Amino acid sequence: MTKNKKESIQSNESHFLTSKDIKSIHEWMAIYRRYLLYTPWQKKQLALRTLTLPYKVIGNGLNRMVYDLDNGYVLKIALSEIGVISNSQEFNLYQTSDSTIRKYLAPVMEMGQGWIVMKKMDHKVPINLVSLQNLTELTMKFLLHRVVPVDLRLGNVALTNDNQMIVIDYGLFITL
Repeated sequence: MTKNKKESIQSNESHFLTSKDIKSIHEWMAIYRRYLLYTPWQKKQLALRTLTLPYKVIGNGLNRMVYDLDNGYVLKIALSEIGVISNSQEFNLYQTSDSTIRKYLAPVMEMGQGWIVMKKMDHKVPINLVSLQNLTELTMKFLLHRVVPVDLRLGNVALTNDNQMIVIDYGLFITL
C-alpha cells in the first residue's frame, strides 16, 4: 500500500460514510475519554445519544459498537481507548498480513479516527464439535504465523458463502 493510499483511507473522506457521518463520529471521539469510569452499557447509551447515524446497530462489545451500513459492510465505532486500538489493530493486521492468514480475516476496507469499515459477514457459525475443531485449527494457523489470536471464539467468527470460517473480530490479536 502506498503512503498516499493509506493516508486517504485514514483521512476525513470515505467511500462508505458521508461527511455528516464522519462529523458525528468525530464529535463522539472528542468526548468519549471523559467517561472512563462508565460501564460499557453506559458508554453505549451515551454514544447512541451522541452519534446521529442513520444506520442500525447490529452488535456491540465492551469496546466497540457495530452498525450495518446496509450495503454489505459494517461500521465499527470505538467506545473506549481499547476500541480505538482494536480498530487500528484490525486495519493494520488485515493490510499487512500474509495472504495465507488474510484469507481468514474479514476484510477491513477503510479506517478513520475511531472507526473502521469492514465487510459484513453474517453467516453464523453453528455451535457444535465440528465448529470447535475448526476453531482450534484456525487458532493453530494464526499461531504458526506468529499471530496470537486473543479472544478467538465462536462468537467472533462467521462463515463465508463457501462455509470457510473467517474472523470478524480480531482487534485483540497480537502480532509477534
